[in-house]
Amino acid sequence: MLIGTAILTSSTTLAQLIVGRIVTGIGNGFNSSSIPVYQSETCGGEIRGALVCLNSTVTIIGLVIAYWLDYGMSYVDGPSQWRLPIGFQAVFALLLLIQVSMLPDSPRWCMAHGMTEEATRILAQLEDKDSTDHPDVVLKRKEIEASLALESAGGPFKYRELLEGGRLGNFRRICLCIGVNVMQQFTGANMINYLAPIVYQNTMGLSRNLSLILGGATACTYMVASFIPLWTVDRYGRRALLMISASGLSLCFILAAALLSTGTQGAAFGATAMVFIFQIFLGIGFLPIPWLYPAEITTTRIRARGSAISSFFNWMCVFTVVEITPIAIANIGWRVFIIFAIFNALWVPLVYAFFPETKGLELEDVDHIFDKGGITGGVWSSPGGRTVQRKRIDQDIETEAKDYQEDDNKQE
Repeated sequence: MLIGTAILTSSTTLAQLIVGRIVTGIGNGFNSSSIPVYQSETCGGEIRGALVCLNSTVTIIGLVIAYWLDYGMSYVDGPSQWRLPIGFQAVFALLLLIQVSMLPDSPRWCMAHGMTEEATRILAQLEDKDSTDHPDVVLKRKEIEASLALESAGGPFKYRELLEGGRLGNFRRICLCIGVNVMQQFTGANMINYLAPIVYQNTMGLSRNLSLILGGATACTYMVASFIPLWTVDRYGRRALLMISASGLSLCFILAAALLSTGTQGAAFGATAMVFIFQIFLGIGFLPIPWLYPAEITTTRIRARGSAISSFFNWMCVFTVVEITPIAIANIGWRVFIIFAIFNALWVPLVYAFFPETKGLELEDVDHIFDKGGITGGVWSSPGGRTVQRKRIDQDIETEAKDYQEDDNKQE
């Protein structure tokens, strides 16, 4: 991202701009596919949802900063009008580079690559324990080892494993990774996030400057709403937030289309309000969870690949929506809202039937989430979509704790 930003900011030709954009795109691809995986593998099941959702919140804070910086620089003449906003992203890339240099590797990655001692040390740090022999650390290590042993029974990884069914259900997991990201983009989210001023100006008949200001206000609303999942995602679960989000998004677009069909200015202002409410429903569900879910639903063996594939589909769908929306608005105007309203309505039954609940589960427990089998992987027939419970048994914990205490007494 730093290299790409340097190329972009110093650009004097269109070709240089394109090259710089490709380089920054590769860097951003690394970020978007790797960060949720890293966060998920270093978080406990009770707080994983909130911490990974915080990634989305920080992203939207960046979106707001970028929008208002662009708006302010639109009043400036000369090359700095575009060079400064483009170059400013290097500040955040540099901060990320400094931060990552101080962070440990994922303990699951270390263990999968034979670095058991280092993995155990990192687990002790993450569990806030003074000793690598502490029962909580030992049990966590054993859980990871057992999970890796099951996943690695077939020998070295082969990409055809991503298409396999069986007990692990890799193909089902990859489909869920892809599906939740495709669904996110076809909520119409980036019709608003990328093109809000165009939507306000061309479908609602508002002035250009008012449309730009409202676009920034929309982004601020989105930012505020993105904080809500920090308190709700681990309390109410992923499925509930996705279904509530999709229902609200569909209703907002239906009302916006109905208001705009009247062609009055008052109705246009009402439709604008619906777009703001749309951002709230988007922030509570379909903003953060598609980035969190693929890292949760996949096994350690395919987690990085599942996240990468889901990120690829996400960004390809971003490209598709952002490219077709201006054309759609030019040809059918407010009716474009109806299209996305229908998509959002479809997401509710799909989530209910096929997407298992992962709230509170450790990543090793998610390995067993499709044990029930069937067309829906047991999701349809399980209360709340949960198909597995925690595998750690209190008796095991007590036994480990007793052994640890005995060893500690002997040392004393």
